[in-house]
Amino acid sequence: MEATAVDLLRVDLPLHEETLVLEADRRFGLVLVDLVNGFCTPGAGNLAPLTANDQISLMVDESVKLARFFSERKWPILAFLDTHYPDKPEPPYPPHCIIGTGEENLVPALQWLENDANATIRRKGCIDGFIGSMVEDGSNVFINWVKSKEIHSILVLGICTDICVLDFVATTLSARNRGWLSPLEDVFVYSKGCATYDLPACVAKDIKGAISHPQETMHHVGLYIAQGRGAKIVRKVE
Repeated sequence: MEATAVDLLRVDLPLHEETLVLEADRRFGLVLVDLVNGFCTPGAGNLAPLTANDQISLMVDESVKLARFFSERKWPILAFLDTHYPDKPEPPYPPHCIIGTGEENLVPALQWLENDANATIRRKGCIDGFIGSMVEDGSNVFINWVKSKEIHSILVLGICTDICVLDFVATTLSARNRGWLSPLEDVFVYSKGCATYDLPACVAKDIKGAISHPQETMHHVGLYIAQGRGAKIVRKVE
């Protein structure tokens, strides 16, 4: 039933996907959104998958592959890590990625980024990494990263496709359109490098206050809305 629903969704909401060739003269930057234990490692927390999940596993694998590619070429990488304090809840979600629990840390396969000279790590206390990049002096870590690295195109991967990834992409495109992110021109979202969580209706109905969230459907919807905001959706990266 789920596969049929997604097939119908793809007919009504078709994605225009392209192949992205990573050319050195294009000045690419890689943005990884919330590749943390609390969202990706089975059993790691309230918002982590209970067991291994194919979509999330593929997203992690593709993120590791591209992070290695960028690192080897000394191209810039920015990793957002969802990180919260216990006294600052994020409704409607349950406590998650609380600082000191380990949930807020990079998944094991990407922990090497913490010592990589090409990587910038930004812990954020909100859904949108662009908003989470604001600091007290009025500057913005993400804006400064784009400008200082003279990035023309960013490639975005991460979790959740329809929440943190989508919010960051939408805000980034609005900021680009306002002229705040020069020289940034293009925002690419890699479909296989993104994932979201699965809460089917048959499970949600037995959880008070829960809203169903079928994984494949919401993943597709997130990509479709990102495309509608002006992002370019990528099915293959070379």
